[in-house]
Amino acid sequence: MKMTVQQQKQKPYMKPIDQLPSIYSLQHDDMKQWLKDNGEPAFRADQIFEWLYVKRVFAFEDMTNLPKSLRSLLESSFDFTTLNTIVQQKAKDGTMKFLFELTDGYSIETVLMKHDYGYSVCVTTQVGCRIGCSFCASTLGGLKRHLEAGEIVAQVVKVQQVLDDIEARVGHVVIMGIGEPFDNYDEMMAFLKIINHEKALHIGARHITVSTSGIVPKIYKFADEALQINFALSLHSPTQELREQLMPIAKAYPLDRLMESIEYYTTKTGRRITFEYGLFGGVNDSVDHALKLAKLIRSLKCHVNLIPVNHVPERDYVRTPPEKIQAFVATLKKKGVNVTVRREQGHDIEAACGQLRAKERKEETR
Repeated sequence: MKMTVQQQKQKPYMKPIDQLPSIYSLQHDDMKQWLKDNGEPAFRADQIFEWLYVKRVFAFEDMTNLPKSLRSLLESSFDFTTLNTIVQQKAKDGTMKFLFELTDGYSIETVLMKHDYGYSVCVTTQVGCRIGCSFCASTLGGLKRHLEAGEIVAQVVKVQQVLDDIEARVGHVVIMGIGEPFDNYDEMMAFLKIINHEKALHIGARHITVSTSGIVPKIYKFADEALQINFALSLHSPTQELREQLMPIAKAYPLDRLMESIEYYTTKTGRRITFEYGLFGGVNDSVDHALKLAKLIRSLKCHVNLIPVNHVPERDYVRTPPEKIQAFVATLKKKGVNVTVRREQGHDIEAACGQLRAKERKEETR
């Protein structure tokens, strides 16, 4: 069912108001409280979570150790959030990219990556994005709506079903798909708590990474959550002027304020931050840029992850040549910066964030 203009006006950027909440949006304590409110024993929460996250069924009627009356109540109270696979691609290196259709007709991307340490899933938090980064396909067409926590959880469950066929497990999650996670903060936090819970997917906090483009107030808030979750910032420029060209969010949250919030995070949590730095040929990839970057972050507990850009047809940026990448790396290392170059994955499919959606669902990305 498509979202109507009236529904969008009633609740901007949210699911249509006539759709039920996702069963995957309930945290374990929420489930126990819901059961209590409906005259059911709390131990049923463990049973329901086992059906959802261990047996991974996709219908309430399949929860056969629950009373029929409870199954009927669940059916009338919650949406199961089954994602419809529109496209499933597999790269030569084993990377898999999924284009999923939501119940309201919009689409999202999810990526499964295989590493030496296991399988990682990159999830989406919004349908589209309003941050407006000039190099990113995710922002084409702007923001349609936020995802409910359960719609984010469902991506991991759906991908886990694929891994079930080879008796493998999702061990890591990165929140770096379509959208700005901190622009959908509450639903993102609920998602984190659900996938981390021992009765749910039980993915360790240190195996989860959240990335932001730099919404400063939310960085302070996230620091105060005192989580063991890894934190990354999409930086892409060592100067305010260039960052504004690449990332319009820099106008609202200037680089000096952003770095103050990052210093607060590292001091408050004692944890290292990762700076994601995309290399765009002839734009931000010179030795001078590397020297300015080293100066900007030298006092912080951090790591720099350099990302050779995937070409996006709708954007004009090109890949930095290998020799310039190595010169950039050497300059940072000489200045004592901990740096790595991200291993390229999925290059032979639409691997750039938002690229598959832009190709397959043009009506959403105009």
